[in-house]
Amino acid sequence: MGEKLTNIKTNVAEVLELPKEIMLDLPKITSIGNIQLVIENHKGIIEYTLEQIRVSTNSGMLKIQGKNLYIKTIIKEEIIITGNISSFEFIV
Repeated sequence: MGEKLTNIKTNVAEVLELPKEIMLDLPKITSIGNIQLVIENHKGIIEYTLEQIRVSTNSGMLKIQGKNLYIKTIIKEEIIITGNISSFEFIV
């Protein structure tokens, strides 16, 4: 049933030309080089150190690694992370 609902939402998003991240409640991640990461539609911070930040999303956990990582902004739907970002990955 869950997969069927996801397929319906995907089709509706395409027909109505709506952003899929909104219809499917997915995170939107924007990388500006290796110095800034903007995460929209997050569910909160799991871990925060200068070398690693883990963020909860509906798709799983997003792990960001690097040096001198800093949360510049955090609001209900958006996090802006700055620093020397070496990698980020989803862990489902």
